[in-house]
Amino acid sequence: MADLIHLPLIEEAVQACLDRGFYAHFPESPKAYGEEAPAQGEAGFFRMLDRPFDLMQEKEDGLAGEESSPYTGKALGIQYPTFTPEKLVSRAEAARPAWASSPFASRADFLVESLERMKALFFTIAHATMHTTGQSFLMSFQASGPHAADRALEAIAMGYHQLGMFPSRVTWEKPAGKSSIRLQKTFVPVPRGVSLAIGCSTFPVWNTLPGVYASLITGNPVIVKPHPTAILPIALIVREIRKTLQEHGHHPDICQLAVDTRENPVTKSLCEHPDVKLIDFTGSSAFGDYVESLPGKTTFTEKAGINAVILDSVEDPAPVFQNLAFSLSLYSGQMCTAPQNIFVPETGIPTSRGQLRYEEILSMLREALKTLALHPKMGAGTLGAIQNQATLDRVRKARIEGKLLTDEIRVANPDYPEARTLSPVVLEVGAIDRQLFEKEWFGPVALVVKTRDTDESLDLARKLAESHGAITCAAYSRDLDTILAIEETMNEVFTPVSFNFTGPVWINQHAAFSDFHVTGGNPSGNASITDPEFIDKRFVWVGNRYMDNPQA
Repeated sequence: MADLIHLPLIEEAVQACLDRGFYAHFPESPKAYGEEAPAQGEAGFFRMLDRPFDLMQEKEDGLAGEESSPYTGKALGIQYPTFTPEKLVSRAEAARPAWASSPFASRADFLVESLERMKALFFTIAHATMHTTGQSFLMSFQASGPHAADRALEAIAMGYHQLGMFPSRVTWEKPAGKSSIRLQKTFVPVPRGVSLAIGCSTFPVWNTLPGVYASLITGNPVIVKPHPTAILPIALIVREIRKTLQEHGHHPDICQLAVDTRENPVTKSLCEHPDVKLIDFTGSSAFGDYVESLPGKTTFTEKAGINAVILDSVEDPAPVFQNLAFSLSLYSGQMCTAPQNIFVPETGIPTSRGQLRYEEILSMLREALKTLALHPKMGAGTLGAIQNQATLDRVRKARIEGKLLTDEIRVANPDYPEARTLSPVVLEVGAIDRQLFEKEWFGPVALVVKTRDTDESLDLARKLAESHGAITCAAYSRDLDTILAIEETMNEVFTPVSFNFTGPVWINQHAAFSDFHVTGGNPSGNASITDPEFIDKRFVWVGNRYMDNPQA
């Protein structure tokens, strides 16, 4: 076996997975990548506009591309090669045997090398993410660059650990009177087959890379199917993986990109292809349910969830509402981890300075949202831009369906006057208005739900997580018994709880190597990034036995 140049890093990452403390191999600060990197990355992005994208996939069937910037409103003009599902799958099948039979340690070393090369593209990927998703530049840089790379490294490390769980060969000897029975046994991790990774429009890299690298480390070829409106960020990474594969003597079709359009989608054809055995999906519950229903497929889904905030009591309310305002406003609520339903007792909540009345809670939340939105340095950068028209339409619908507590504020972006930017719309509803708060309002929409007390708040949050799914839950309480009751109740429906968050830590953020993203236990998704099952379901242990010296 060739020298494994990245083995120390891999072993360090494995230990980080087991320890669950803070660990980051890729620095999240843009300043860590050199003074020239920002300008080079931006120039690299603009060079790709209005021309064909060289994907290094030959003999395309056509060209397609319909991306446009939520900041400028203009089309990117990039055309990508397209291929029939049959051609993509047959190429993956042809490349599969050699990749599947390669030592997993060598695969891990190669895959880490591809991530190290990805660092040089972080700024270009950031601009590509910004102008396809509407994320701010800093979020685009961090989410699609170092944070996504760390999540991918986490998948590699977990795969390396799980694949090395058992010996590849062992002598088995059983005493049998004056003699013994001796067998030679081998244990082979056999990859399941062609893997399909279906990306979403809002986080085309962060949500996609873990599944891609989890399948690759376990020996499965991958077809990456991005959302038609957010292709470029993941296309850059797929091309880099293909280049690294080729330079290291592997077939580049181990990783392919499948591009389509909204009018002529190929996703279902790929999903239903009999040779596609693994499917990673991030997106709507409707399509996620379809993916999970497909016979003969092993699926890993992240779907919609309705995330709750339970207000019971607080020390100082000001930093609480500042934190909530930021969590609601970050990327205009276009995050699967963003809170939606804020459950507030009609009697208000106790604080260290006395009882805070219900009306005062509404006023403080309203003021915190307004202050953030109109902040000249923070407003536009926090909100980013709305990725697509459907989200804008959803906001318009919400405004007329409930009692408007806080209306949208159009926030001017000095760098991009045409940016689709809105502050969150907040509705005030009662506990009986289930038709409003029992569905996901993806985007800058939140609902304050007036309840009798904390017990009713918790009961509603639990029922929503159990029936509709939840990825996160925030809770504020000064009472230990209440905290323990909330934790136990929400954990029973497989929902993690973040308690008493204030300052620069928000419910939206999940840290690589420490936080499991989605639990896989409620309707928000059937998989968790990155637990052992996220790896183990991509291969099968097969044991073989050889008779050895039967007379001994």
